[in-house]
Amino acid sequence: MKKVSLHVQKEFCEECSLALRRFIGKMDGVDSIDVESGKIVINFDDSKIMEEDIVKISRESIEKLGYKIGE
Repeated sequence: MKKVSLHVQKEFCEECSLALRRFIGKMDGVDSIDVESGKIVINFDDSKIMEEDIVKISRESIEKLGYKIGE
């Protein structure tokens, strides 16, 4: 298992947090997703999904919800 963290510029609302959990959490290879204040942490199986793919898809999903990825 591997873990990737993405920082977000502001805290997620409850609906957005649930949407991310539902969408990203159901992807093949994703073990768990934790949405914390200003950060999401995704645990995944790198034999099923590449880290670059999970970051790209997560980034796009976060931005579609109107949030920006922080540095």
